Amino acid sequence: MASIHTTTAHQHIPAPLHLPEFDDDDAFDVADDNPAVPYVFSPDAIREDMARNMPDFEETWGEGDSTASTGGFFSDHNTSVSTLDIGPHGSPSYPPSLETPLDSSLSSHFSHISLNTPYDETPPHGSANQHSSSEDRNTMNGNGHSTYPRATVDFAKSPSMKLTVTSPPDSPSDIQSPLPTASPLPTPTTERIHSNDVVSTPSRSQFSADSASDPTLNPSNPQTSTSLSLPAISSTSQSKGLTEKPRSHRPHRSVGPSAFEKVRSKTRPTFLPPKPRQEDDKHMADWQQMMKLSRVAAEKRRKALQERRLAREKEIDDSLHIWEKEILPDWKVVHRNAELRKLWWRGIPTKLRAPLWEKAVGNELALSKDHYRTCLSRAKRALASGVFPQSTLDLIEEDMSTTLCAIHIFHKETGPLYPDLKDMLCAWVVSRSDEGLGYTPGAARIAAMLLINMPSQQGFIVMRNLLERHCLRSFFGGERAKEDVEAYYRIFDTMLADGMPKIYFNFKQHQISPAAYLPDWLIPLFMDHLPFEACARIWDVLLLEGDSFLYRASLGILAVLEPRLFFPDKKELLDLLKGENKAALDVAKREGRPLNGGKYEIYGVDEETLWDRIDNMHDWWKDNTWTRLIQRELPDL
Repeated sequence: MASIHTTTAHQHIPAPLHLPEFDDDDAFDVADDNPAVPYVFSPDAIREDMARNMPDFEETWGEGDSTASTGGFFSDHNTSVSTLDIGPHGSPSYPPSLETPLDSSLSSHFSHISLNTPYDETPPHGSANQHSSSEDRNTMNGNGHSTYPRATVDFAKSPSMKLTVTSPPDSPSDIQSPLPTASPLPTPTTERIHSNDVVSTPSRSQFSADSASDPTLNPSNPQTSTSLSLPAISSTSQSKGLTEKPRSHRPHRSVGPSAFEKVRSKTRPTFLPPKPRQEDDKHMADWQQMMKLSRVAAEKRRKALQERRLAREKEIDDSLHIWEKEILPDWKVVHRNAELRKLWWRGIPTKLRAPLWEKAVGNELALSKDHYRTCLSRAKRALASGVFPQSTLDLIEEDMSTTLCAIHIFHKETGPLYPDLKDMLCAWVVSRSDEGLGYTPGAARIAAMLLINMPSQQGFIVMRNLLERHCLRSFFGGERAKEDVEAYYRIFDTMLADGMPKIYFNFKQHQISPAAYLPDWLIPLFMDHLPFEACARIWDVLLLEGDSFLYRASLGILAVLEPRLFFPDKKELLDLLKGENKAALDVAKREGRPLNGGKYEIYGVDEETLWDRIDNMHDWWKDNTWTRLIQRELPDL
């Protein structure tokens, strides 16, 4: 039976071919293009040519013959051609049960096929591998050997194919392990291999069983290929996998404060090294000592101001008989007597403010005592019929909600004077409606100050006559008095330049005009920015001296704020003038001071400090200067 197989197999081998000699010099000659050449390029013809040119099986290959990964049986000029996989599926079309002499010769001769260059061999100069890229040269280690493991295919030991991988000789250990491929080989795609992914290697027996059960790994199957296609893994992904740190799912717990948290000097510049511990402790102790001394000094200053205020109040109480005997009968006597005028400047006794304010303001409008009752009845009828403008009523409610919040007597729900204040403001709006004027925010402060010191009927008449003074009428007059307001701005600028040139030029540099801060002071008569006691004393002198004292008090406020007014930023300067400086607010909150009083209390502006600045203006303030400026800017007045 074996002889029949051998005879049948030899019938498939074609007859020997004798090709003409090939001339390199005449390779492109047209005369040599003979289509009748009997050679046919087919697998059988190539196999016959290989069988004819194969060396004897007993020959041993020299060291110089193995120049390629195919075993070295080709000549040097043809090592780039591989004929292991021929045909549509990589295997010859033989009968299933036949073994050709070529197969037997290949099986005996290629029992060990090395898939890479041996470690002890280097390709000679001029070989076919000279066209290899720089990437292949980069895989060589410092000794000239390849850093990739050595792969060997053994066909002789077992019917199943077996691939052994040997690590390079310079690796820590030479470990041979079978290829763990019990399933179809993956496609040559690049995958990232994490260092914490563990790859299990099957045992020798398991690999043999899997190889026998898988038809793709059995070389005895004639319909399968004996060549292997290994997945290509890029060197980039391999290097990333080797350098990547192993992932840990263990939670990291804090072991204490970090290096940044241990540094106490938070404001130290980042370009300076951290302070030594001893120096840092010394500086911290010095800072605490300075803060302690500062608090002590502030407390002493507060106590001194309190003592001055109590002494002044005691002096006023002691001089009450002078007020009742000399000033109350004829208040104009203070203009003729300098001592009585000086006494007025120190403040009117609280119990005498109502009659003295009423006399000092006067009644130029010739309003009757029933004027308030008449205006209030008209306002209530308008409210009942819905004729009273809702927008005006909303402005009144909003203005009242922010009036003297520190004393709580004008609170909407619990304030005892809330109804009186609302009636007074509604009546004031009705009295101005005949002139076409509406409500001006800030009027609630003036009405509240009057209600604290006198009844509603008396306070309403004082309010009407007070707001008819030219300066205040201009600021409460709306758009029709815009030109007069601009004239008052120019007057204030001139007086600021004469008395405080540094502040004037600083404001000019930042393009800040009096319109940015002066209306907020004059319309509520300083009630929003100064403490209540300071405002009451300013009102005492204002009713005596007239509109000129409005400007003198405004200049006194700027004199108190002068050390804070030289900000490089315009926004910071405007925030300070509005009483909204962030740094000062933070200090006040840290010290626990109330913030519902005057806005300038956070800057240390109190009654005694302000009046010190006002009294110091006697050196350069002159009443004739005010008169001259009024005549220049407002000639029709």
